[in-house]
Amino acid sequence: MEQHLFGIRGFVIDAPEFGTLRGRPDGAVIIEKERIVAVGNYQELRRSPRAAGLTWIDHGNVAVFPGLIDCHTHLPQYPAVARGQNELLPWLRENIFPVEREFSSAKARVEAPLFFRDLARHGTTTAMVYSAIFEDSTDVAFEAAQESGLRIILGKMMMDLGSYGTLQPKKILSVSVLESERLCRKWHGAANGRLEYAFSPRFAVTCSEKLMRSAADLARQYGAYLQTHLAENREEIEKVHNLYMSARDYTDVYDKAGLLTNKMVLGHAIHLSPREIEAIAAAGSAIAHCPTSNMFLGSGLMKLDQLRRAGIPVGLGSDVAAGPELNMWQVMRSAVDAQKARSFHDPAVPQLRLAEAFYLATAGGARALGKQAAIGTLDPGKEADVTVVDLAALRPYGSDRMASLSKDNVLALCVYRGGPHATLETFVRGQSVYRAPRKAQGNS
Repeated sequence: MEQHLFGIRGFVIDAPEFGTLRGRPDGAVIIEKERIVAVGNYQELRRSPRAAGLTWIDHGNVAVFPGLIDCHTHLPQYPAVARGQNELLPWLRENIFPVEREFSSAKARVEAPLFFRDLARHGTTTAMVYSAIFEDSTDVAFEAAQESGLRIILGKMMMDLGSYGTLQPKKILSVSVLESERLCRKWHGAANGRLEYAFSPRFAVTCSEKLMRSAADLARQYGAYLQTHLAENREEIEKVHNLYMSARDYTDVYDKAGLLTNKMVLGHAIHLSPREIEAIAAAGSAIAHCPTSNMFLGSGLMKLDQLRRAGIPVGLGSDVAAGPELNMWQVMRSAVDAQKARSFHDPAVPQLRLAEAFYLATAGGARALGKQAAIGTLDPGKEADVTVVDLAALRPYGSDRMASLSKDNVLALCVYRGGPHATLETFVRGQSVYRAPRKAQGNS
């Protein structure tokens, strides 16, 4: 039975602004129903009138963070992680389209619950997700998302050029649009707003202008999200140029189709000109930075400093299956390494600090999704999306000596050694969506 009023004790850490890290070594978060109602020193809070009759969760030496936010991932691709050593377009043809083609409703019924449980096990509480092109398996995925308790933005993949489906080419566009609209009408805003729909044209290589325009119109009509891929790979950019020769550049293709809005999240966006950066910023669109994926496919290094200077909201994405895992701590580490690699060749490039990468995976991701008023930090009034991490599981020899650790030390342990082995519990809106199994006690 879920508790309506409880407190969590631990090293409380969040990042309300880019570059700002807050830490309370013996801290506590008090949750009432769906929201955080108090944050502060444990000894002070436990003596406060609000704590009367409160149940405390005290796991010992733990860190308490805002739930992690994954702004870009692909549910059907998860079985294909770490498969193939190729660049984007051949990798899609050889490894990904065959896996997505097999994502039937029967397969989704087995895999989707496991996928969402794995997200929660990694401490991820919010994810923006692509399904395959099929309405029935996407519907099943939404059912699993509803059952999982997670905060999920999900959409059926849309593509009418070079699709892996079996429909006649002339029918693909109208069917894709019709099915996407049906799914949106059914699921957008379900579970008291915890589930939302994202119209999901894959990218300009596989989408006609009419399909992209239809997706933009529907998203506007229903107040839904949009998600697509942009400027991930040089060959991809050249193909888009050949398909849309009247456009000024790749970003202009989306702009002309009406896709650049404040509900759009653009995946990757590595190879952008200054004009494209300016256009994305002017439209209020956000970018999902997927560094583990960019490294795996050899796509390139994002110019993160340029995007941030332009005021573009940036979050992080695992981009499974090009990203090899759902572990957002590893994605943070790769984001740091990507900017460090750029700085080796250009000393003027600012390196990304750990606190800044953590911001991108929490408050920054919330801003990218337009949810900064609800999630992303541990401020009172926010919805209680929280992950609790066992610090001893990250220390050599399982040491529980934490007294000397600063907030930066704790964050570094998580970024460089964090993962599902250390996640003790994950909460969404104050409800536990994952709890680690209790370790068996040995005989003395």
